Amino acid sequence: MTSTLTPTPSAVSEPVGSRREDGEGSLQVHQDESLKIEEGALVIAVYGKGGIGKSTTSSNLSAAFSKLGKRVLQIGCDPKHDSTFTLTKQMVPTVIDILETVDFHTEELRPDDFVFEGYNGVMCVESGGPPAGTGCGGYVTGQTVKLLKEHHLLEDTDVVIFDVLGDVVCGGFAAPLQHANYCLIVTANDFDSIFAMNRIIAAIQAKAKNYKVRLGGVVANRSKDTDQIDKFNERVGMRTMAHFPDLDAIRRSRLKKCTIFEMESTPEVEAVQREYLSLARNMLDNVEPLEAESLKDREIFDLLGFD
Repeated sequence: MTSTLTPTPSAVSEPVGSRREDGEGSLQVHQDESLKIEEGALVIAVYGKGGIGKSTTSSNLSAAFSKLGKRVLQIGCDPKHDSTFTLTKQMVPTVIDILETVDFHTEELRPDDFVFEGYNGVMCVESGGPPAGTGCGGYVTGQTVKLLKEHHLLEDTDVVIFDVLGDVVCGGFAAPLQHANYCLIVTANDFDSIFAMNRIIAAIQAKAKNYKVRLGGVVANRSKDTDQIDKFNERVGMRTMAHFPDLDAIRRSRLKKCTIFEMESTPEVEAVQREYLSLARNMLDNVEPLEAESLKDREIFDLLGFD
């Protein structure tokens, strides 16, 4: 069946200035006002450099929220659709794939066609993406939220986590920021990861002009040390909310297709569990929005480059 991913008028990118300014020199995807996620749910968008561990972080954070008694929905926003496989133990079909089977007639779908229950009751959705080189990731995210709202699946949710693919390279990839309260940035203690983080901060600055999203902080991942992250944070006004060294327990949990909370108890595993639970509690009760200022590319080289 041939896909017909034609954006609806509400999802079409509009030139800057035609509606409201949301970044300069680019086309932006604007949120349909009817697709706002209800007030009351904590909505977190997890961003970071490709391959940095966003899906592992998102899934373990979802599990931690569920351990605190929260009703959690995780939305994977990547054509790779592997965000939730440690929660569900499988690669679940994507919203776009399922919509394609019914020729995009959403009224023919039931919630259990595209929402899958994972570990400790975490509800899991994989939005998927348009065919390579076509369409817009923002449109796909919008259609996923629209489908969830049509089936009233967001009304009884306490926490929604968007796990977003790779670096921010266009307005479409930044679309989950239009729904989020906070953005968490996953980074390692290296130049490339911090460079990506700086671009994400710039995206938050643009979206915060018109949407409620604010910076929540940094998750230092796969890094024994955090000296480069600390130097960057101090310069731009960021903070580290959690630190996960490059631990074998985390690597093995993903290989076993499970969250860190399902691993055999060891001092290392228990330490990681405590850190995720602490991150979840802080996001619920103790997070203050940050007003960080991104750096110019040259400034990052000067700050973190070789002496």
